[in-house]
Amino acid sequence: MSSVLIVGGSGGLGREIARYYAERGDSVVVTSRSTERAEQAAAEIGGDTRGLAVDLAEPETIEKALAEVGEVDHVVITAIEQYGNTVKAFSIADAVRASTVKLVGYTEVARVLHDRLRPGASIVLFGGLGKVRPYPGSTMITATNSAVSGVMRTLAVELAPVRVNALHPGVVGDSPAWADRDQSYVADRTPTGRATTTAEVVDAVDFLLRNGAANAIDLHLDGGIRVA
Repeated sequence: MSSVLIVGGSGGLGREIARYYAERGDSVVVTSRSTERAEQAAAEIGGDTRGLAVDLAEPETIEKALAEVGEVDHVVITAIEQYGNTVKAFSIADAVRASTVKLVGYTEVARVLHDRLRPGASIVLFGGLGKVRPYPGSTMITATNSAVSGVMRTLAVELAPVRVNALHPGVVGDSPAWADRDQSYVADRTPTGRATTTAEVVDAVDFLLRNGAANAIDLHLDGGIRVA
């Protein structure tokens, strides 16, 4: 049995990752900005799961928020602040918040927990397809997901022998964010002819966490849309 912390695990892909490890019998901690939401998610996921309130947009609060977390085998950080933010109508507040979550917040979680990571521990950071496929309004999404790669690489060096990897999913067709949206363009432009699935994202996370040779990897999980 392992101990797994999912930052941003109260909803979306993070929740499904948490469910996978809870059903496997691991001890799981899920976080949300809200204590109520985190605890509700933990109760619904079941097993040995508990919820904590952690807000990566307020990095000064992270150390205290994670104070009761003990030794950890694996950390997955999925939390995002994702806004459409065009250059012509640029919101500095939204840009600062998005950057703070992905860069400062992700790094601060690693700093706070580094002396609680057990031998063989690993970390997975979430980026996204916007890293390499920008679109109108994706300025900060593209910038922050690109920067996740840099954070990952330096953490792999500074926290060695802890392994650190980054996962960049494409459109996850059955996720809450995409299930009710038109995905025809994904099928048309992706060599596999379909979107990525939640199960494939969970499987990719598990691979990066458990495979002892997987380190400092940017894993793009998008069906090959980058080459189409």
